[in-house]
Amino acid sequence: MTKRSRRTHSATFKAKVAMAALKGDKTLAELAQQYDVHPSQITEWKQQLAEHAADVFGGKTKTVAEPPVDVKALHAKIGQLTLENDFLEGALSKAGSAPQPAGDAWALDTAEKSKWAAAYSALHAQTSSPFL
Repeated sequence: MTKRSRRTHSATFKAKVAMAALKGDKTLAELAQQYDVHPSQITEWKQQLAEHAADVFGGKTKTVAEPPVDVKALHAKIGQLTLENDFLEGALSKAGSAPQPAGDAWALDTAEKSKWAAAYSALHAQTSSPFL
């Protein structure tokens, strides 16, 4: 007798075999021969179908919970990135290789930069994460 490799059956196939077993028109041996699976496997699929049949009609619904959003951490990260961009922009402009945006779309006045720096410092002081 040769050893058969492990097979994986689709959910559709399992449901089809389990439904045929539930009908009771044929014996387990006949179904096993027809679908080329072991009778104990048919029994297992039949039990699984009976246990989870209520789920089809809304018995149990799985809800996907969205992870909570930490607004403070996001604001801190925005402030950090803004400061880093401003610093790098200043360093590049001193080096003479900073790309100039069209118009003053990216330009921040000194008051606005200090406002962002203060907000970042305040949020950074509140958080204990070394990465923010």
